[in-house]
Amino acid sequence: MKPLTDVNTIGKNVLLQEAEAIRGVAEAISQTGDFQECVTTILGLRGRVVVTGIGKSAHIAGKMVATLNSTGTPALFMHAADAIHGDLGMIQAGDFVICISKSGDTPEIKVLVPLLRRKQVPMAALVSNRESYLAKQADFILHAPVEREACPHNLAPTTSTTAALALGDALAVALLESRGFTSRDFAHLHPGGTLGKKLYLKVGDVSRQNQAPQVSDNAGLREIILEISGKRLGATAVLDAAGSLQGIITDGDLRRMLTNFEPERLGEVRARSIMTPNPVTIEIDEFAAEALARMQARNITQLVVTEADRFQGFIHLHDLLREGLV
Repeated sequence: MKPLTDVNTIGKNVLLQEAEAIRGVAEAISQTGDFQECVTTILGLRGRVVVTGIGKSAHIAGKMVATLNSTGTPALFMHAADAIHGDLGMIQAGDFVICISKSGDTPEIKVLVPLLRRKQVPMAALVSNRESYLAKQADFILHAPVEREACPHNLAPTTSTTAALALGDALAVALLESRGFTSRDFAHLHPGGTLGKKLYLKVGDVSRQNQAPQVSDNAGLREIILEISGKRLGATAVLDAAGSLQGIITDGDLRRMLTNFEPERLGEVRARSIMTPNPVTIEIDEFAAEALARMQARNITQLVVTEADRFQGFIHLHDLLREGLV
């Protein structure tokens, strides 16, 4: 068994080797115009991008399809082995095929390519070998040059699959930016889970579930304490007679006040004298993820929620924890 230090070195070397391969892929993009022509062709499609491969390349193809779909490019996965048993029917006029194969010369690929050509749809070959059968049959070559695998026997697909994966990401992002695909577009395709909440959940969706503690700027200590305790948010807003936000009083403000006022003067305490003026606020229609960012940046646990500068309530860190944003 390898000593732990040797294992760490092996892991580091694998990552460095794969990083070097990705640099080689980046350089290959600028050596021909195929990458740009591929993007241009896909942008003009009436149909979908169909990505195919076999073995480990099929797994990379599946991931590429998922990334394309999530960034605004309709895509389908077709396993190369299943293609010759009926799945070729998914390819329609107006589609675009990307075939992934490191060597470009496997028997399955040589069987599949003529069948794809009969479909008379544009085809790109994502290959390491530009002189392969697949590359010579394709309309476009997405070149992912790899000298050897990270596997010490140069057998297990490692560096080659990483390079293909990275090139697929580059293609998806190039399409995304060319389309002007926005975070709002992204949100429409990712409504579920934490990611969807970060992109969709608004401050008002959360704050409306809370009570809205508030006192006048002339409120006394008893009223302040009852409002903070009764609404259970650890704070209350302070409003003037016109209903405009003047400040905020938190549990911490009350504790600090008790160290500054003599007991016999507690009856003189007014909200305006102990509040924190100009509290941090957030508009009700902003994203809840932005509320979290502001809390973290200022090391606070709640924000005052406003609408057109009028007090609407509070959003608390616990709300965001409950929604799974933290």
